[in-house]
Amino acid sequence: MAKIQRALLSVSDKTGLVAFAQTLAAAGVELISTGGTAKALRDAGLVVKDISEHTGFPEMLDGRVKTLHPKVHGGLLYIRGNDQHEAAVKQHNITPIDLVVVNLYPFEATVAKPGVSLHDAIENIDIGGPSMLRSAAKNHDSVTVIVDPADYSPVAEQIKSSGNTTLELRRQLAAKVYARTGAYDAAIAAHLQKEFSSGSNALPASLTISAPLAQPLRYGENPHQSAALYGKFTEFFKQLHGKELSYNNILDLTAAAALITEFKTDAPTLAILKHTNPCGVGQGSSLRIAWDNAYATDKQAPFGGIIAVNKPLDGACAEAIAEIFSEVIVAPEFTAEALAVLQKKKNLRLLQMLRCPTTAQPWDVRSVGANSFLLQQRDLKTTSAEELKIVTKRKPTDAELRAMLFGWRVVKHLKSNAILYCGEDRTLGVGAGQMSRVDSSRIAVWKAGEVKLALNGSVVCSDAFFPFPDGLIAAAEAGATAAIQPGGSVRDEEVIKAADERGMAMAFTGTRHFRH
Repeated sequence: MAKIQRALLSVSDKTGLVAFAQTLAAAGVELISTGGTAKALRDAGLVVKDISEHTGFPEMLDGRVKTLHPKVHGGLLYIRGNDQHEAAVKQHNITPIDLVVVNLYPFEATVAKPGVSLHDAIENIDIGGPSMLRSAAKNHDSVTVIVDPADYSPVAEQIKSSGNTTLELRRQLAAKVYARTGAYDAAIAAHLQKEFSSGSNALPASLTISAPLAQPLRYGENPHQSAALYGKFTEFFKQLHGKELSYNNILDLTAAAALITEFKTDAPTLAILKHTNPCGVGQGSSLRIAWDNAYATDKQAPFGGIIAVNKPLDGACAEAIAEIFSEVIVAPEFTAEALAVLQKKKNLRLLQMLRCPTTAQPWDVRSVGANSFLLQQRDLKTTSAEELKIVTKRKPTDAELRAMLFGWRVVKHLKSNAILYCGEDRTLGVGAGQMSRVDSSRIAVWKAGEVKLALNGSVVCSDAFFPFPDGLIAAAEAGATAAIQPGGSVRDEEVIKAADERGMAMAFTGTRHFRH
């Protein structure tokens, strides 16, 4: 194949641009460019032809029209060696463009800024850039196209070696172009649908999912399943130590992050999770005390679990955690003392949570097979004391009320059917994911009994209403003196009566927290 003769460069991100252009110039490639890109190249001492000189047509409409011209797209799209195409470009004096270097206006970065105006968003929608990229990528048999500065190096090496690139590399770059333009269009569609929707909770008319590969994973939930992580995970978590994250680690630690964020402004709080379910949550005047309160709930399940804290992890708490095997620890920060203790465990993954991924993304997406997806608003609902409806004759004590509000934030993160027994600063018994709410209650009572935690005076929390009085009665018999639940059953009056007969206090939240 003939050597690359002519390159068109028009970029917003100028990282590595000059060095790459110098390689092209050294190989005898003619450089065509636009606006700020041309200036940057000239400032570096390179000879550059303006796009208007190449097309014979001036840039116009504040730069909105500059590369949308037959001499650009004809030079990119014509099939080399095709007699008809060769005759057409010769007739219209169209010269080949063999290499395109374009990255797009920073639309995503623009709309990520707080308070960005609709005008600024629209002005950062690139038109000419995606058009050139798509033209070049379509004709990748002859044209090399670069959309990512990370690809300058392999292209430069091949040009230095042979004056052109291999078909294999051009194919890889072309596929990357369509992934990028697809993601770019998806970001524009999502932002405009949000801007033009009638409300903040309006569902998009079309769901477009596009996320870059973040990292391949060793395997999925099981070794026979291939897997990878996509998206902007590293914008939310920074791994400080330990083995590569697994598929299951990522599921668990994001669940842990969502739970601990419920307690972001509280006293020191520590949560232990297993298979995305909290198996112990505790609070205290220090994280060391919070650990004791959380670990006391269940001393078996935390083995190989995920630990999350809401304050910088200190040395004293790290020493306690280090006594058992854990997979991942998530914290807003780690003190030097904590790192010194925990980094002795070479496989333990330590992650700094930069911000919570679940609160940053208002929608939750799930695949249900058949190329179909479920989309829902994330369950970020919180409940205050003022929102509770006390439905029993006896009102909760201050301690019971604090326990209600503590437990209600935890039970929300348990798989349904979920039953939780708790005090005002710790979980006492956890039952989750059972087909019957009574079974979940039995498991919670049994788990508390295993570690000899008394449930007398505890609060029982149920993620959904008690459909019959039996669940509440079982809780009372286990020692619970108060209950918190959504309410809304046709038998609410029977459940309330059962609570009154046992001297229990009960609050309705009016909000269900199913978690499948």
